[in-house]
Amino acid sequence: MMEKVLVDLRPEVVLLGRACAKPVNGRNFGLRFLQQPCGHGEKGFLVKNSNSIAMTSSEGIDSVDPRMLLENTSSNANGLSSAARFWICSEEDCTLDACEDEYGGIVVNPEKLPWNINLFAYSLQASISSWKLKGKKGIWLKVPLGRSELVPIAVKAGFKYHHAEQAYVMLTYWIPEGPCLLPANASHQVGVGGFVINENNEVLVVQEKYCATTSVGAWKLPTGFIHESEEIYSGAVREVKEETGIDTEFVEVIAFRHAHHLAFGKSDLFFICMLRPLSNELKIDEHEIEAAKWMPLTEFLEQPVIQDDNMFKKIIDICIARLGKRYCGLAAHQVISKFDGRSSALYYNVVEPQDFNCQGV
Repeated sequence: MMEKVLVDLRPEVVLLGRACAKPVNGRNFGLRFLQQPCGHGEKGFLVKNSNSIAMTSSEGIDSVDPRMLLENTSSNANGLSSAARFWICSEEDCTLDACEDEYGGIVVNPEKLPWNINLFAYSLQASISSWKLKGKKGIWLKVPLGRSELVPIAVKAGFKYHHAEQAYVMLTYWIPEGPCLLPANASHQVGVGGFVINENNEVLVVQEKYCATTSVGAWKLPTGFIHESEEIYSGAVREVKEETGIDTEFVEVIAFRHAHHLAFGKSDLFFICMLRPLSNELKIDEHEIEAAKWMPLTEFLEQPVIQDDNMFKKIIDICIARLGKRYCGLAAHQVISKFDGRSSALYYNVVEPQDFNCQGV
């Protein structure tokens, strides 16, 4: 069976095509449709061109039915394509590969997004319609960095930005009428500071290479942000090691501060951790730290940056009270909850007769 099809078989171009009887540039090009199974669950036909080349213009391309998609499959010695795959799929067939989450939502598989933006646009609309009929709720669409051309298509379809990481952008779509009940992006960043004091009553302190003008020359506790899936106590140990080269052991969370509207408008949780030193030799991170040293506690307390700041002064007062066993911090205990079956760290204060390190207030 011979059909006339408007196509562009140049190997560097992938266009949409559909059957037509109108000549292209004054010529008709015969194409044979060979029924052939396709990969990835797609249905289609292999189109064989009976001429060496088919010329076309871009006229009418935007109006082409996106269910009929053309993919070049081979080229001849002159660099001209001699075969193409012509995709035809129903609305149901073109639904995006996805799975359900435990809340009745949909999570799209980012590794199986359509390879063509026109097919993606059609599949996205088909998927939204299908999932709406099935009573689904929120849609999570993760677009990898290498497929960023799909983002404006999703936004045009009604998706909203949720969050972004170095390797992807996450977009969401709320199907039901009424307010969106999808959880918002993370609202907090979590920082840690390490209070490390040795047997000579010296505090481990650093001077940062990049800091506010008001802090230039000041000596402070090693601080930093914890990583994704990192515990507070291990993050404090890691930060001290990275900045100063000192190995430590976590003792307790002494106190924490909760502040708002900081970097990128996020809230901030900052945990002060008491750590026990396991080594003494300093080796600073020269990219972030200007200097590090063991400073006598009394000298550290006399700094204006401590004396003139009520929060820092209170933190150090609490640390000193802990050293004098007049205060108990929060120790980390590994527990397993039946809620999710996972092990997690629960921080709480336990005072027992055999606990000689902490006698309470």
